[in-house]
Amino acid sequence: MADAGRDLRLEGVTKNFGDFVAVDDLTLTVPQGSFFALLGPSGCGKTTTLRMVAGLEDPTAGRVLIGDEDVTDLRPYKRPVNTVFQSYALFPHLTVFENVAFGLRRRGVSDYTEKTEKMIELVELAQYGSRKPSQLSGGQQQRVALARAMINEPGVLLLDEPLGALDLKLRRQMQIELKRIQTEIEITFVHVTHDQEEAMTMADTIAVMNHGVIEQLGAPGELYENPQTTFVANFLGQSNLIMTSVTGSSDGTVVVDCHGQKVGVDASRSHTTDGRGWLGVRPEKIFASEAGSEDHEGANVLTGGRVTDVSFVGVSTQYLVAMPWGQEVMVFEQNTGRRAPFRNGDEVDLAWSRGHAFLLDAGQDAHAGMINPEDPE
Repeated sequence: MADAGRDLRLEGVTKNFGDFVAVDDLTLTVPQGSFFALLGPSGCGKTTTLRMVAGLEDPTAGRVLIGDEDVTDLRPYKRPVNTVFQSYALFPHLTVFENVAFGLRRRGVSDYTEKTEKMIELVELAQYGSRKPSQLSGGQQQRVALARAMINEPGVLLLDEPLGALDLKLRRQMQIELKRIQTEIEITFVHVTHDQEEAMTMADTIAVMNHGVIEQLGAPGELYENPQTTFVANFLGQSNLIMTSVTGSSDGTVVVDCHGQKVGVDASRSHTTDGRGWLGVRPEKIFASEAGSEDHEGANVLTGGRVTDVSFVGVSTQYLVAMPWGQEVMVFEQNTGRRAPFRNGDEVDLAWSRGHAFLLDAGQDAHAGMINPEDPE
């Protein structure tokens, strides 16, 4: 590709709308050829960041570079960047072939036919080249929009909530397709989304944004397994956060007092080392057993639990377990059929590996990042 081999860099980028700071001193490098996701709730600054890369918004401060080229002041059409929007924005009167070829023909490229056919094949729409957008499904229209953007060989392809208009099943199919396409070409994908599963399914690297700043950046597994803030712990999946007090550390383990019961956390997952802290454990990492029935050698164990709710959700059974200090802990158990499910009122012990827990600063809000069903997407 003509513009391959150049990283996207944002240096101290800030965007103010009056007194509101939408993006706050953002410095970020997106390696060329990577699939990068900007993930966060509505209003976190992710779309504003994307629009500044595209040239649709001017930064209040800072620079946008692609490789060594400063594109901060370039008009959108002069940047090696293309954008795919949620709305597709296809020309309804043109065929699939004509939509995809549009950019090449406008630039006067003579051999556009062969290039267009290859791009349509890449998105697996070769048999639909003569159809109009109205004759295609939503997923097929999205592939046409993707092909039309990629055929211009941009250095960076920006994806602005591209799957948001699709139903759940089709969205999951397109997640796989987008990742397949991205691995076959040398274009950098920067994907903006509020959907945690979508980001984790497709992206090599995720930047979790909140209030205009990046809370944490890393590979999907790293962010999920070892969140550094309560916002990331809650926004990526679900977490049990239990108030504890650090009592000491030894041999790479931080020991905490959990309402009178001692448990350990790997030092590499401990983001505070003294005072009070939020002990975090993902629900699927916890094993519930009948009270006093198992040894759990080497594992963390909390005793005194009582099942207060049982929900069968197909692949798993989800329990709420009331603990002696008044908190309900979530436990997700895969439905393997190896044992009978618990019932309301059963007394249980909860166990997990110390390598599956994390410890966060108690000064953070335990509810930060939780999804409110009433919030707009």
